[in-house]
Amino acid sequence: MAQATERDLIGYGATPPNPNWPNGARLALNFVLNYEEGSEYNIGDGDGLSDSSLVEMPGSPVAQGERDLAAESMFEYGSRVGFWRLMRIFAERDIPMTVYACALALERNLPAAEAIRAAGHDICCHGWRWIEHFKLTEAQEREHIRLAIDSLKRIFGERPLGWYCRYGPSVNTRRLLLEEGDFLYDSDSYNDELPYYVTTGGRPHLVIPYTLTNNDVKFGSSNFGTGEDFFVYLKESFDVLYEEGRTAPKMMNVGMHMRLLGHPGRASGLMRFIDYVKSKPDVWICKRIDLARHWLEHHPYRGAHDAGH
Repeated sequence: MAQATERDLIGYGATPPNPNWPNGARLALNFVLNYEEGSEYNIGDGDGLSDSSLVEMPGSPVAQGERDLAAESMFEYGSRVGFWRLMRIFAERDIPMTVYACALALERNLPAAEAIRAAGHDICCHGWRWIEHFKLTEAQEREHIRLAIDSLKRIFGERPLGWYCRYGPSVNTRRLLLEEGDFLYDSDSYNDELPYYVTTGGRPHLVIPYTLTNNDVKFGSSNFGTGEDFFVYLKESFDVLYEEGRTAPKMMNVGMHMRLLGHPGRASGLMRFIDYVKSKPDVWICKRIDLARHWLEHHPYRGAHDAGH
Protein backbone atom coordinates (compact mmCIF):
# COMPACT_ATOMS: atom_id res chain seq x y z
CA MET A 1 0.00 0.00 0.00
CA ALA A 2 1.29 3.47 -0.88
CA GLN A 3 2.22 5.60 2.10
CA ALA A 4 0.36 8.87 2.70
CA THR A 5 2.40 12.01 2.10
CA GLU A 6 1.86 15.74 2.50
CA ARG A 7 2.10 16.25 -1.26
CA ASP A 8 -0.84 17.50 -3.27
CA LEU A 9 -0.72 16.08 -6.79
CA ILE A 10 -4.18 17.35 -7.74
CA GLY A 11 -4.31 21.06 -6.98
CA TYR A 12 -6.96 23.00 -8.90
CA GLY A 13 -7.24 20.27 -11.54
CA ALA A 14 -9.45 21.01 -14.54
CA THR A 15 -11.29 23.88 -12.86
CA PRO A 16 -8.86 26.55 -11.64
CA PRO A 17 -10.56 29.61 -10.15
CA ASN A 18 -10.78 32.84 -12.09
CA PRO A 19 -8.32 35.05 -10.23
CA ASN A 20 -10.20 38.21 -11.24
CA TRP A 21 -7.00 40.15 -11.79
CA PRO A 22 -7.38 43.95 -11.70
CA ASN A 23 -9.10 45.49 -14.73
CA GLY A 24 -9.90 42.05 -16.11
CA ALA A 25 -6.27 41.29 -16.98
CA ARG A 26 -5.64 38.07 -18.87
CA LEU A 27 -2.29 37.53 -17.15
CA ALA A 28 -0.51 38.69 -13.99
CA LEU A 29 3.22 39.10 -14.63
CA ASN A 30 5.80 39.41 -11.85
CA PHE A 31 9.51 40.02 -12.40
CA VAL A 32 11.80 38.88 -9.56
CA LEU A 33 15.35 40.12 -9.05
CA ASN A 34 17.38 37.79 -6.82
CA TYR A 35 19.78 39.92 -4.74
CA GLU A 36 22.31 37.39 -3.41
CA GLU A 37 25.74 38.84 -4.11
CA GLY A 38 27.65 39.35 -0.87
CA SER A 39 25.73 36.77 1.17
CA GLU A 40 26.89 33.61 -0.62
CA TYR A 41 29.24 31.00 0.87
CA ASN A 42 32.60 32.67 1.33
CA ILE A 43 35.91 31.87 3.01
CA GLY A 44 35.90 35.31 4.59
CA ASP A 45 32.57 34.61 6.28
CA GLY A 46 33.91 31.42 7.83
CA ASP A 47 32.14 28.98 5.51
CA GLY A 48 35.24 27.05 4.48
CA LEU A 49 34.46 27.36 0.76
CA SER A 50 33.83 29.87 -2.00
CA ASP A 51 30.40 29.66 -3.63
CA SER A 52 30.58 29.05 -7.38
CA SER A 53 26.86 28.67 -8.12
CA LEU A 54 25.36 30.50 -11.10
CA VAL A 55 28.63 31.93 -12.32
CA GLU A 56 30.33 31.78 -15.72
CA MET A 57 32.27 28.58 -14.92
CA PRO A 58 30.07 26.22 -12.92
CA GLY A 59 32.22 23.79 -10.97
CA SER A 60 35.17 25.67 -9.57
CA PRO A 61 38.68 24.38 -10.45
CA VAL A 62 39.89 25.81 -7.12
CA ALA A 63 40.24 23.28 -4.32
CA GLN A 64 37.52 23.42 -1.69
CA GLY A 65 38.78 25.29 1.35
CA GLU A 66 40.68 27.82 -0.75
CA ARG A 67 39.38 31.18 -1.94
CA ASP A 68 38.06 31.19 -5.49
CA LEU A 69 38.89 34.78 -6.35
CA ALA A 70 37.46 34.43 -9.85
CA ALA A 71 34.07 33.28 -8.56
CA GLU A 72 34.08 36.02 -5.93
CA SER A 73 34.65 38.63 -8.63
CA MET A 74 31.79 37.20 -10.74
CA PHE A 75 29.46 37.68 -7.78
CA GLU A 76 30.85 41.21 -7.37
CA TYR A 77 29.97 41.98 -10.99
CA GLY A 78 26.33 41.40 -10.09
CA SER A 79 26.24 44.02 -7.34
CA ARG A 80 28.69 46.46 -8.92
CA VAL A 81 27.35 46.47 -12.50
CA GLY A 82 24.52 44.05 -13.24
CA PHE A 83 22.23 45.44 -10.54
CA TRP A 84 22.42 48.96 -11.89
CA ARG A 85 21.84 47.86 -15.48
CA LEU A 86 18.70 45.93 -14.54
CA MET A 87 17.45 48.79 -12.37
CA ARG A 88 17.85 51.17 -15.31
CA ILE A 89 15.94 48.83 -17.62
CA PHE A 90 12.96 48.75 -15.27
CA ALA A 91 13.12 52.48 -14.51
CA GLU A 92 13.19 53.42 -18.19
CA ARG A 93 10.12 51.25 -18.83
CA ASP A 94 8.39 52.35 -15.63
CA ILE A 95 7.43 48.90 -14.40
CA PRO A 96 7.67 47.32 -10.94
CA MET A 97 9.49 44.25 -9.78
CA THR A 98 10.04 42.23 -6.63
CA VAL A 99 13.47 41.83 -5.05
CA TYR A 100 14.27 38.51 -3.39
CA ALA A 101 16.53 40.09 -0.80
CA CYS A 102 19.29 38.31 1.07
CA ALA A 103 19.62 40.59 4.07
CA LEU A 104 23.40 40.43 4.55
CA ALA A 105 23.97 41.16 0.85
CA LEU A 106 22.03 44.41 1.06
CA GLU A 107 23.70 45.36 4.34
CA ARG A 108 26.92 45.28 2.34
CA ASN A 109 25.56 47.50 -0.45
CA LEU A 110 23.41 50.19 1.12
CA PRO A 111 23.36 52.35 -2.05
CA ALA A 112 21.64 49.44 -3.81
CA ALA A 113 19.15 49.10 -0.96
CA GLU A 114 18.37 52.81 -1.16
CA ALA A 115 17.86 52.55 -4.94
CA ILE A 116 15.40 49.68 -4.42
CA ARG A 117 13.52 51.66 -1.80
CA ALA A 118 13.45 54.83 -3.91
CA ALA A 119 12.15 52.92 -6.94
CA GLY A 120 9.28 51.47 -4.91
CA HIS A 121 10.09 47.83 -5.65
CA ASP A 122 8.89 45.39 -3.00
CA ILE A 123 11.04 43.09 -0.89
CA CYS A 124 10.56 39.36 -0.40
CA CYS A 125 12.98 37.93 2.15
CA HIS A 126 15.50 35.54 0.56
CA GLY A 127 17.08 34.66 3.90
CA TRP A 128 19.76 36.16 6.07
CA ARG A 129 22.32 34.65 3.72
CA TRP A 130 22.15 32.83 0.38
CA ILE A 131 22.47 29.36 1.87
CA GLU A 132 20.32 26.24 1.80
CA HIS A 133 17.89 26.21 4.71
CA PHE A 134 17.42 22.46 4.39
CA LYS A 135 21.00 22.12 5.68
CA LEU A 136 20.22 24.02 8.89
CA THR A 137 18.97 22.64 12.18
CA GLU A 138 15.58 23.88 13.31
CA ALA A 139 17.21 26.20 15.86
CA GLN A 140 19.64 27.56 13.27
CA GLU A 141 16.85 28.16 10.78
CA ARG A 142 14.72 29.96 13.34
CA GLU A 143 17.67 32.23 14.11
CA HIS A 144 18.38 32.91 10.42
CA ILE A 145 14.75 33.93 9.90
CA ARG A 146 14.97 36.31 12.86
CA LEU A 147 18.27 37.80 11.69
CA ALA A 148 16.90 38.35 8.18
CA ILE A 149 13.74 40.09 9.38
CA ASP A 150 15.62 42.34 11.81
CA SER A 151 18.19 43.28 9.18
CA LEU A 152 15.67 44.15 6.46
CA LYS A 153 13.62 46.18 8.96
CA ARG A 154 16.72 48.24 9.74
CA ILE A 155 17.57 48.72 6.07
CA PHE A 156 14.12 49.48 4.66
CA GLY A 157 12.20 50.69 7.69
CA GLU A 158 9.64 47.89 7.43
CA ARG A 159 9.64 44.14 7.71
CA PRO A 160 9.39 41.76 4.74
CA LEU A 161 6.00 40.14 4.19
CA GLY A 162 7.10 37.36 1.83
CA TRP A 163 9.67 34.58 2.04
CA TYR A 164 11.69 32.46 -0.42
CA CYS A 165 14.56 30.05 0.38
CA ARG A 166 17.59 29.25 -1.74
CA TYR A 167 16.29 26.50 -4.08
CA GLY A 168 13.92 24.91 -1.59
CA PRO A 169 12.80 24.97 2.04
CA SER A 170 13.49 22.59 4.87
CA VAL A 171 10.74 20.43 6.34
CA ASN A 172 10.52 23.06 9.11
CA THR A 173 10.53 26.30 7.10
CA ARG A 174 6.81 26.87 6.61
CA ARG A 175 6.01 26.01 10.21
CA LEU A 176 8.69 28.43 11.41
CA LEU A 177 7.29 31.19 9.19
CA LEU A 178 3.84 30.64 10.69
CA GLU A 179 5.40 30.58 14.14
CA GLU A 180 6.99 33.99 13.45
CA GLY A 181 3.50 35.16 12.61
CA ASP A 182 3.70 38.15 10.28
CA PHE A 183 4.48 36.73 6.84
CA LEU A 184 1.63 37.02 4.34
CA TYR A 185 3.01 34.37 1.99
CA ASP A 186 5.95 32.26 0.93
CA SER A 187 7.12 31.27 -2.55
CA ASP A 188 8.88 28.00 -1.70
CA SER A 189 6.98 26.09 -4.37
CA TYR A 190 7.06 25.58 -8.14
CA ASN A 191 3.87 23.57 -8.56
CA ASP A 192 1.23 25.91 -9.96
CA GLU A 193 0.43 29.01 -12.01
CA LEU A 194 -1.93 30.45 -9.39
CA PRO A 195 -1.59 31.14 -5.67
CA TYR A 196 -3.13 28.64 -3.25
CA TYR A 197 -3.47 27.93 0.46
CA VAL A 198 -1.93 25.26 2.64
CA THR A 199 -2.54 24.51 6.29
CA THR A 200 0.26 23.94 8.76
CA GLY A 201 -0.60 23.05 12.31
CA GLY A 202 -4.23 23.78 11.46
CA ARG A 203 -3.45 27.33 10.33
CA PRO A 204 -3.92 28.58 6.75
CA HIS A 205 -1.02 30.02 4.82
CA LEU A 206 -0.79 31.52 1.33
CA VAL A 207 1.69 30.15 -1.20
CA ILE A 208 2.59 32.11 -4.35
CA PRO A 209 4.54 29.65 -6.50
CA TYR A 210 7.80 30.76 -8.14
CA THR A 211 9.61 29.42 -11.21
CA LEU A 212 12.95 27.95 -12.18
CA THR A 213 11.59 27.64 -15.72
CA ASN A 214 11.17 31.26 -16.83
CA ASN A 215 14.47 31.99 -15.15
CA ASP A 216 17.94 33.08 -16.21
CA VAL A 217 19.48 30.20 -14.22
CA LYS A 218 19.39 28.40 -17.56
CA PHE A 219 22.33 30.49 -18.73
CA GLY A 220 24.38 28.73 -16.08
CA SER A 221 23.19 25.29 -17.17
CA SER A 222 23.84 26.02 -20.87
CA ASN A 223 20.17 25.86 -21.88
CA PHE A 224 20.38 29.54 -22.82
CA GLY A 225 23.35 30.98 -24.67
CA THR A 226 22.18 34.40 -25.84
CA GLY A 227 19.75 37.17 -25.02
CA GLU A 228 17.72 35.93 -27.98
CA ASP A 229 17.31 32.54 -26.29
CA PHE A 230 15.98 34.21 -23.16
CA PHE A 231 13.60 36.44 -25.11
CA VAL A 232 12.20 33.63 -27.26
CA TYR A 233 11.57 31.33 -24.30
CA LEU A 234 9.85 34.04 -22.26
CA LYS A 235 7.80 35.16 -25.27
CA GLU A 236 6.63 31.62 -25.99
CA SER A 237 5.63 31.14 -22.34
CA PHE A 238 3.86 34.47 -22.31
CA ASP A 239 2.01 33.85 -25.57
CA VAL A 240 0.51 30.56 -24.36
CA LEU A 241 -0.56 32.02 -21.02
CA TYR A 242 -1.91 35.15 -22.68
CA GLU A 243 -4.04 33.10 -25.06
CA GLU A 244 -5.28 30.86 -22.24
CA GLY A 245 -6.09 34.03 -20.30
CA ARG A 246 -9.12 34.62 -22.51
CA THR A 247 -10.94 32.05 -20.39
CA ALA A 248 -8.56 30.98 -17.59
CA PRO A 249 -6.20 33.77 -16.46
CA LYS A 250 -3.00 32.72 -14.71
CA MET A 251 0.22 34.31 -13.43
CA MET A 252 3.73 34.25 -14.88
CA ASN A 253 6.97 34.71 -12.96
CA VAL A 254 10.31 35.75 -14.46
CA GLY A 255 13.41 35.06 -12.35
CA MET A 256 16.51 37.24 -12.76
CA HIS A 257 20.03 37.26 -11.29
CA MET A 258 22.28 40.28 -11.43
CA ARG A 259 25.46 38.32 -12.11
CA LEU A 260 23.77 36.46 -14.98
CA LEU A 261 21.15 38.61 -16.70
CA GLY A 262 22.98 41.80 -15.80
CA HIS A 263 25.50 41.23 -18.59
CA PRO A 264 24.68 43.26 -21.71
CA GLY A 265 24.39 40.34 -24.13
CA ARG A 266 21.74 38.78 -21.89
CA ALA A 267 19.98 41.93 -20.70
CA SER A 268 19.09 42.59 -24.33
CA GLY A 269 16.66 39.65 -24.20
CA LEU A 270 14.99 41.05 -21.11
CA MET A 271 14.59 44.45 -22.75
CA ARG A 272 12.97 42.90 -25.82
CA PHE A 273 10.60 40.84 -23.71
CA ILE A 274 9.45 43.78 -21.58
CA ASP A 275 8.88 45.89 -24.69
CA TYR A 276 6.91 43.03 -26.25
CA VAL A 277 4.74 42.62 -23.15
CA LYS A 278 4.07 46.35 -22.96
CA SER A 279 2.66 46.23 -26.49
CA LYS A 280 -0.12 43.88 -25.30
CA PRO A 281 -3.32 44.99 -23.56
CA ASP A 282 -4.80 43.36 -20.47
CA VAL A 283 -1.55 42.40 -18.71
CA TRP A 284 -1.12 43.20 -15.03
CA ILE A 285 2.61 43.75 -14.37
CA CYS A 286 2.75 43.67 -10.60
CA LYS A 287 4.78 43.20 -7.46
CA ARG A 288 4.62 39.97 -5.51
CA ILE A 289 3.04 41.71 -2.53
CA ASP A 290 0.29 42.88 -4.92
CA LEU A 291 -0.39 39.26 -5.87
CA ALA A 292 -0.57 38.27 -2.20
CA ARG A 293 -2.91 41.08 -1.20
CA HIS A 294 -5.14 40.53 -4.22
CA TRP A 295 -5.49 36.82 -3.47
CA LEU A 296 -6.10 37.34 0.23
CA GLU A 297 -8.82 39.91 -0.54
CA HIS A 298 -10.54 38.28 -3.50
CA HIS A 299 -9.96 34.61 -2.67
CA PRO A 300 -9.90 34.41 1.13
CA TYR A 301 -9.34 31.11 2.85
CA ARG A 302 -12.74 29.51 3.40
CA GLY A 303 -11.92 26.29 5.19
CA ALA A 304 -10.10 23.00 4.96
CA HIS A 305 -11.30 22.37 1.39
CA ASP A 306 -9.11 25.32 0.25
CA ALA A 307 -5.90 23.84 1.66
CA GLY A 308 -3.61 22.64 -1.08
CA HIS A 309 -5.93 23.96 -3.80
